[in-house]
Amino acid sequence: MAAFTSDDPNDRQRFDAHMSEVLASPQSTNRAIIWNGEMVGSIASFVVDGQTEITYWVDRAVWGRGIASQALALLLEEVRTRPLHARTASDNAGSLRVLEKAGFHIIGTEVSFAPAREGDIEETVLRLD
Repeated sequence: MAAFTSDDPNDRQRFDAHMSEVLASPQSTNRAIIWNGEMVGSIASFVVDGQTEITYWVDRAVWGRGIASQALALLLEEVRTRPLHARTASDNAGSLRVLEKAGFHIIGTEVSFAPAREGDIEETVLRLD
């Protein structure tokens, strides 16, 4: 999911404006991912085009420890909306595995522009019923 960042992830003013909007929305749930007392990521649900989606990011330094899976399980307990949608870069095997273990199933693919990769990439679209 990290491929879909802003054009300039170092633009603090744009980030702050975006986060103010996100945090003020009653349709979003935003949580920090804490591991061993440190923030190592974030996870959220939000509504776009009438569909509730989830997104998460986990620091690469702690990948492979089940942190994303545990964070997703906790978010799914809190966010009871179904269906719930998710998207990930199709080449992101780790995120695909996390989502499928949580019960999401693939419903298709799309080509989208990924600012972090500076180009179009294939993303996999998943749904949890």
